[in-house]
Amino acid sequence: MFVQEEKIFAGKVLKVHVCTMEGTEWLEEVTEDTTIEKLKEKCLKHYVHGSLEDPKTLTHHKLIHAATERILSESKTVAEENLKDKDCLLLIKKRPPLAPPKMADISSEEKKKQENKAPDKEAILKATANLSTRNTDRTVTQHNIRDFQTELRKILVSLIEVAQKLLAMNPDAVELFKKANAMLDEDDEDRVDETALQQLTEMGFPESRAVKALRLNHMSVTQAMEWLIEHVDDPMVDTPLPGQDTPGAAAAAAPAPVPVPVPVPAPASGLSATVLGARARLSSQASIEEAKQDELTEIFKRIRRKREFRPDSRAVIALMEMGFDEKEVVDALRVNNNQQDAACEWLLGDRKPTPEDLDKGIDTNSPLFQAILENPVVQLGLTNPKTLLAFEDMLENPLNSTQWMNDPETGPVMLQISRIFQTLNRT
Repeated sequence: MFVQEEKIFAGKVLKVHVCTMEGTEWLEEVTEDTTIEKLKEKCLKHYVHGSLEDPKTLTHHKLIHAATERILSESKTVAEENLKDKDCLLLIKKRPPLAPPKMADISSEEKKKQENKAPDKEAILKATANLSTRNTDRTVTQHNIRDFQTELRKILVSLIEVAQKLLAMNPDAVELFKKANAMLDEDDEDRVDETALQQLTEMGFPESRAVKALRLNHMSVTQAMEWLIEHVDDPMVDTPLPGQDTPGAAAAAAPAPVPVPVPVPAPASGLSATVLGARARLSSQASIEEAKQDELTEIFKRIRRKREFRPDSRAVIALMEMGFDEKEVVDALRVNNNQQDAACEWLLGDRKPTPEDLDKGIDTNSPLFQAILENPVVQLGLTNPKTLLAFEDMLENPLNSTQWMNDPETGPVMLQISRIFQTLNRT
């Protein structure tokens, strides 16, 4: 009996299901060592019922393993592709590659897009080669656009001078400022963001510590929480802040009112007595005015001491660790509203504006300042001592600007200043 050599060395015979997109199905017998390319050729011969007249037919089809949804590689064998008996294969025609679109087929809108395509660098340089060169000072431009806060500080410095003069002319100026000063003390004691305080107390921090942390960190919950965590073992953590003692102690520390000397005119007769009396009255009024001015000056000093700039302690430590002196760091934080990153850039840069520039006011003859002074809301606000207190506070603690913007008395004034600035800045 003679047996063909290929039958002796042939691998295991598998029966696989083959399906086409048209729904035709059949069983195809194949050995494990048969290549996928040969298997595909057998399937196509069965599918087209005969020989493959067009050689492209073979390359335009592919076999897919249905269960794993993977395309079978034609160079591998049935065993290498891990095909099993009764596996299902899909015979699918490959999608022809998309032909590049012809120019005639491109819509007018797409042509328009291509025509309006942005020029590249070479095209820009070529088009601007004959233009004259202008040296634009980009730094000045940035500072002009920079922010409202820089100009606002100058405006406030000048408005404080105007407000002080207006309020000093008021016969009740001393009493008004005493009330305003007391109101400022009350604000310092009572002004705490209730929502922020509630968040900290819900975290488990004692209320007194939470209040202190919020005041030290300008009502920032995140910074207050960090401060509380850092000072949890500090024995001085519950010590009250300076200026927040009991009202009795504060009253005892307040300076006594300046006594006003009242001269007693000597007895006289006739015209000389009238002249002496008039002189005495004038002298008395001058003394009273001088004493009032001294008392006003003292009140202004007390207000400024209360609103003295307090640098962020964490920012001071971080910047000093970079090698800067403490005075430089405090100046940088003062110029940059306690913003650590901006202060660092200031220290590394040209250090402008300088701390001295912060005390310079705006040109009183400028259109901006004149427009502000002519505004009725601002004029009325400058006669209110609370407005002066707000201006002083915002100079040294710009982060408190939001609080004064929301105040029913000072808010309208700040809004008008902002609107006038934005209007003139645009024009």
